[in-house]
Amino acid sequence: MSSNTPVAIDVCNVTKRFKLSNNAGSLKTAVLDLIRKREQQTFTALNDVSFKVHKGETLGLIGANGAGKSTMLSIIAGTMYPTIGHVTHTGTISSLLELGAGFHPDLTGRENVLLYGSIMGISREDMRKKFDAIVDFSGLKDFIEQPVRFYSSGMYVRLGFAVAVQVDPEILLVDEVLAVGDADFQRKCLDKMDEFKSKGKSMLIISHDMHTIRSISDRIAYLDHGVLKGIGSPNEMAAQYGAATINGKNGDAKREWGTGEARIASAKLVDSCGKPISAVSDDQQLYFELEYDAPERIETPTFGFSITDEAGRTVFGSNTEIEGFDLPYIKGKGKLMLKVDAKVLRSGNYMMSFSLHNRNHTINYHRLENHIPIYLPTAIGFDGMCKLPVEWN
Repeated sequence: MSSNTPVAIDVCNVTKRFKLSNNAGSLKTAVLDLIRKREQQTFTALNDVSFKVHKGETLGLIGANGAGKSTMLSIIAGTMYPTIGHVTHTGTISSLLELGAGFHPDLTGRENVLLYGSIMGISREDMRKKFDAIVDFSGLKDFIEQPVRFYSSGMYVRLGFAVAVQVDPEILLVDEVLAVGDADFQRKCLDKMDEFKSKGKSMLIISHDMHTIRSISDRIAYLDHGVLKGIGSPNEMAAQYGAATINGKNGDAKREWGTGEARIASAKLVDSCGKPISAVSDDQQLYFELEYDAPERIETPTFGFSITDEAGRTVFGSNTEIEGFDLPYIKGKGKLMLKVDAKVLRSGNYMMSFSLHNRNHTINYHRLENHIPIYLPTAIGFDGMCKLPVEWN
């Protein structure tokens, strides 16, 4: 987005704290707390978060459960207030924050639609004009006169999203609830989001589906325990989040060992020109620069690598000997370039490990285990771990 593009949402130094209580909240304990002026424990859901969403931009919001994503959307929507900081926005906001939010269980689908419009400041007459389009989008014509307490979770989402988009807001906020809908409805929602983008409307979307959020977002913001870790291109932020996810599951994932007679001084993810990068490009060509240091001459050394998935399973591994790249010896400092065509692998998080050993694998000079986390952003659809060549006749 250009710096001259108008700002639709401005989140400025937002901190949100919640008070925690360790008791049942009886009158006796409340009086004692007041007398003793006992300090209540607090939980910081958001800590000094600032970002802007420009007009016509779609910003994705990612992070683990408890990162503060839904709290952020609630503050922007105005259903929650920050402890510190403020949020400003330009234009009407429509939100789908959580399952069934804003619906009264004893009212029918029709009555809830009209009630939502009233909350949005839309006249009853205008909502009646939009009513048929809302029902058609939701696909709930046969159930619209039933109390929503009888609706399934998928029906809640259908009606909620239909109302949220058909009131034609300037800003749309959508939480993870889309994951509840079936595949056809999700496709319908994504098409509607594309239509919103084409009209220059702004959206803020939460999703754990990295493929979906990468495909619809112009930028992605990454929250971790209430802290904004980064905001940038979808590939870059997905890679950063993926790396943190892998490290979080495996503890301190990086390990290294070896005899030390020679070592891999550094291993970096780079582009085709050798420039360090933080995210893999869409073509899934992986380039790595390995710098080595051998104080003494090492005969017939072998450099190797392996790729493991999130579960720690080795997906692929090879080395210079297998690939026919003969190294008679190494001495002093040097550099190798490794290229891996990974487009056959499915989208997801992976770890790269590197090794330097002798020809018959009896001496490990140096091994870097789980050294570089990478996120592969392939959009190719297939079932399984990798895409094999297939031909139908």
